[in-house]
Amino acid sequence: MNKKEEQKNIKRIMQDIEQFYKNLEEVDKNPSNFYIIDLATKYCQDASYWLKKGDLFTAFGCINYAHGLLDVFRLKQESKTNKTF
Repeated sequence: MNKKEEQKNIKRIMQDIEQFYKNLEEVDKNPSNFYIIDLATKYCQDASYWLKKGDLFTAFGCINYAHGLLDVFRLKQESKTNKTF
């Protein structure tokens, strides 16, 4: 990977981490989803860790997994609101 591609990937991962925390604010936190939200947050923290270490592949995997876990609750809430699912 050349420097330009690497910088593009770093920027993308940083944006994904930032978006995770914005999305996290949208989720209703309660005892029934605490464990999964905590796990998603830890994956996001892992993404930051691996990004700082320069392991973009692992950072990208961690942040995508974090978003996937969080999206379950976001989509569930959205479906209750919109009744489209």
